[in-house]
Amino acid sequence: MRSHSLSLTILPAIDTVAASQWDALVSEEQPFLRHAFLAALEASGSVSAATGWEPCHICVWQDSRLVGALPMYRKDHSYGEYVFDWGWAEALERAGGDYYPKGLSAIPFTPVPGPRALIAANTDTAAVREQLAIGWKQQCDEVGLSSWHLLFAEEPEVEAWQRQCPELIAREGVQFQWRDRGFGDFDGFLASLTSKRRKMIKRERRLVADQGLTLHRLEGAAISDVDMAHFYRCYTITYHERGRPPYLNHVFFERLRQVMPEALMLVQVRLEGRPVAAALYFRGAHTLYGRYWGSEIIADCLHFEACYYQGIDYCLAKGLTLFDPGTQGEHKLVRGFAPQRVRSLHYVAHPGLAAGVAQFCQEEAAHIMAYRRAAEDALPFK
Repeated sequence: MRSHSLSLTILPAIDTVAASQWDALVSEEQPFLRHAFLAALEASGSVSAATGWEPCHICVWQDSRLVGALPMYRKDHSYGEYVFDWGWAEALERAGGDYYPKGLSAIPFTPVPGPRALIAANTDTAAVREQLAIGWKQQCDEVGLSSWHLLFAEEPEVEAWQRQCPELIAREGVQFQWRDRGFGDFDGFLASLTSKRRKMIKRERRLVADQGLTLHRLEGAAISDVDMAHFYRCYTITYHERGRPPYLNHVFFERLRQVMPEALMLVQVRLEGRPVAAALYFRGAHTLYGRYWGSEIIADCLHFEACYYQGIDYCLAKGLTLFDPGTQGEHKLVRGFAPQRVRSLHYVAHPGLAAGVAQFCQEEAAHIMAYRRAAEDALPFK
């Protein structure tokens, strides 16, 4: 199909496009959109038709040059997304319809805000986005997908998609992020807080040290296969404690260690010299992303230290200005993580369900916005 000399293809695997072509569209800020990350998901089998994540990535070409791309998956369930639509699925199924398979444009298991439509510079952005829209609409029509969902897109992209496709329904969300306000170092960060919260954080860090625990930050090539294997054991514990298997396998993490070590930072917790817990971070040009955590021991305040305070300290040491520690959590708020608006977009083919989803999202948005305002008022800064 051609429009303005553009052509459209659907890829059954990320490896069917050259990494150099794909990565030319990706900002240095987003390690999760890199070809290596998406390929590791697929090559490890963590993302596949067998796991309910069938790749169908949309690519737009100008002659032989890749000028647009949109990660996309056909989903047989709603696990690993962090924007919950189980109620929508139940409503359609009660009405005699099939909600699955559905289409999803997101980074699997990774609720990180950022660009989703990758569009080359010096191209007709609207024309490329139109082709991407044709791609996901074709998937809905030809493969029988009930819906298409774009998760955790940046605000300018949300607005661009809404102009392009007015039928898309927006859904509000909130996450908590830390930003450097010119603190200088961790003591400077503490000095910006109210006395109550400053004392709380000092006490929590002291409790970790008093239990004989030491924390060590390993970057890039300094992370060995033994370190990664230990991290993975800890990661699986987190899932088993919740009564479910982990989304990601050891092959995925080991592949990341080999193909994109420069994006990795591992906080390793040791007791008497032996590793007992770990947290794996990713870094972009200006942002640190806290993603995975687990512990073999129960220790007071260790999660706060390994997953929050070490991240803040690392950002201040490395000149990173934003720290995204992951989803959920008023417990982040009192530690200096501010509420941030996040949005997703949803196309629903069934008219009745679409009307119900639109009403639900509108009502939900009022509660989310009120919650965000209350959270902003509760920030611990002076």
